[in-house]
Amino acid sequence: MTDIFAKDKQFVANTYARFSINIVSGKGSVAVDNNGKEYIDMGSGIGVTSFGFCDDEWVKAVTKQLGTLQHTSNLYYTNPCADLAEALCNKTGFKKVFFSNSGAESNECAIKVARKYAALKKGSDYYTIITLNNSFHGRTLTTLAATGQDVFHKDFTPLTEGFVHTPANDFAALEKLATSTKTAAIMIECVQGEGGVNALDFDFVKQTAELCKKNDIILIVDEVQTGNGRTGKMYAYEHFGIMPDIVTTAKGLGGGLPIGATLLNVKVENVLGFSDHGSTFGGNPIASAGALSIVNRIDNKLLDAVNEKSKYIFSELKNAKGVKSVSGMGLMIGIETEKPAKEIVNKCIENGVLCLTAKTKVRLLPALNIPFDTLKKAVEIIKNACEC
Repeated sequence: MTDIFAKDKQFVANTYARFSINIVSGKGSVAVDNNGKEYIDMGSGIGVTSFGFCDDEWVKAVTKQLGTLQHTSNLYYTNPCADLAEALCNKTGFKKVFFSNSGAESNECAIKVARKYAALKKGSDYYTIITLNNSFHGRTLTTLAATGQDVFHKDFTPLTEGFVHTPANDFAALEKLATSTKTAAIMIECVQGEGGVNALDFDFVKQTAELCKKNDIILIVDEVQTGNGRTGKMYAYEHFGIMPDIVTTAKGLGGGLPIGATLLNVKVENVLGFSDHGSTFGGNPIASAGALSIVNRIDNKLLDAVNEKSKYIFSELKNAKGVKSVSGMGLMIGIETEKPAKEIVNKCIENGVLCLTAKTKVRLLPALNIPFDTLKKAVEIIKNACEC
């Protein structure tokens, strides 16, 4: 049998610093490698497997659709696409949804909508999108331009023009930039995930929303990682008492299949017309059926449990030995440790727990329904790794 590590190195583009683990199966919040070793998964595929591995209801929904109709393109109507759009609109109050394949694509759609709206209302020179330092919005050339981290820009310039960045939580700087620039939109993450799992200040988000409303600037909230119950609300913007014009999401929406969604509010619901945008696979019946099984189960009971588990993790880790601070929201948590984060993650792997990193922090994104006893076992292993 060919060694998978050698095969991967030979045939797969060298873009990932993988851990030396070959995961072959999983159920719930437990993954199993090719040697039969079990791991408690505290990363959920970077916030994707919302209900864990091979969730029974998700598998049933996907399998049923797989045997019915796998793809038609968007030249025809399909029930799963329409049903999913209806469910998302009913849960959020948004008016329309555009489906794509990923978070980056959902952000690309949002940018196009914002620029077309501004061009129609104010003129074609109103195309600038303001984003925040330390943000992350994707890896296409345009979403890289939107990303406020120079480390991601290196070697890929020139990027798409029309993006400027400003410090997070500095409203005076944001207001000055927005009122001195021909601005189409302001794009934020309520919790900057790849930037270190840092939640934005409540007042900053509220003021930003008010600024956008006052100046007819489109407010885009990137919920690619924070959305679909991850922070203890359906979407993170709800914690701040605002209503964006556009919300983008992906990751946990599909439960393991690729899907992105751009939610459009009343101001922009009809901005896109025929042929303005498209996606061959967007709203794919199988991905939509899987996503619908996820969305329909994100209810108050689940969200209450997410918040309860979040409080437990924060209380256990914030004063633990070797831990400097704990940040984030819901089950999107960053741990600043005295030792290098990579060292902590490797120690956790040795002891059967899979964690992630975000900049210099250990990052936790467990399944929303991780059993409490499994969570407690994982947290204890993480604490020991930080202390040792």
